[in-house]
Amino acid sequence: MADPISKALILVFVFFILCFFSNSHASSDVPFIVAHKKANLNRLKSGSETVSVTIDIYNQGSSTAYDISLADDSWLNDAFNVISGSTSKSWEKLDAGGILSHTFELEVKTKGVFSSEPAIVKFRIPTKAALQEAYSTPILPLDVLADRPPEKKFEWAKRLLAKYGSIISVISILVLFVYLVASPSKSGAKGSKKKR
Repeated sequence: MADPISKALILVFVFFILCFFSNSHASSDVPFIVAHKKANLNRLKSGSETVSVTIDIYNQGSSTAYDISLADDSWLNDAFNVISGSTSKSWEKLDAGGILSHTFELEVKTKGVFSSEPAIVKFRIPTKAALQEAYSTPILPLDVLADRPPEKKFEWAKRLLAKYGSIISVISILVLFVYLVASPSKSGAKGSKKKR
């Protein structure tokens, strides 16, 4: 017969296995919504700026989410004007492992630092009557219409020369040498014609 310590270890092992499988089975029947919000500032030649906002919604769960609605109402009307798209959107469903994406563009009206709140995603699970909510990631503060120093147009060339200057010099000298050796000189070509 088995000793009491091994019986206890076997019982504990079986208990943990049962708990693990029961928890993974119970939690596997629901959608798990993750929303990522990102914003990019675009400076136009006229001096104005636009903000391009993209919100990606992922279903990381193992079942479908239904009646998905997205609302991003944190963009103040006195600071921003919607020029394309909409700050809200609805979809019928999002399958497990699926991705939905929504983009809109805003025109900046006022100068300053602006922080946007996370977008709100509401969805329905077939087993629950109440709508579920998920929040997107927040964005970093945007310094809109800020005074920026002028762009240095050939900064990349300076960095390239600083990093690879000696290699570029050697290659340039070799190319020049091959060109001079391979091309016939014009004075030598004229002299050969006169001897005939």
